[in-house]
Amino acid sequence: MADAGDVRRLALALPQVQEIDSDGFDFRVAGKGFVWSYPERTPGRPRVIRTDVAVLFVGDEAEKQALLLGEPGLFFTTPGYDGLPLVMARLPQLSVERLAELVTDAWRMRAPSDLDGPFRGPAVISP
Repeated sequence: MADAGDVRRLALALPQVQEIDSDGFDFRVAGKGFVWSYPERTPGRPRVIRTDVAVLFVGDEAEKQALLLGEPGLFFTTPGYDGLPLVMARLPQLSVERLAELVTDAWRMRAPSDLDGPFRGPAVISP
């Protein structure tokens, strides 16, 4: 079972990652967000930062749909994210190993192409 602490540890292990001050977690590389806590919005209520849900950059609509259709109990989206290459993942239902893959993949897609290192290959962050 993964949690916000795992997200933080995994994201900060990647090169050139910056943590943005927030009520939850928010990580960027080269000024581009790749994983952050879900800002749940319910009409008529204040926004709630959900640290049990991670918003992950997935690259494109095909990858988004594959995750949503392949594992609907784990991944979800909301109308506010329609047309964006982002999915939400329920952290308590994720293994730390799977979270490491997702965070590393999201970072890879957002990091500058000239960033060298072992993180350009398969996900190598150990949980």
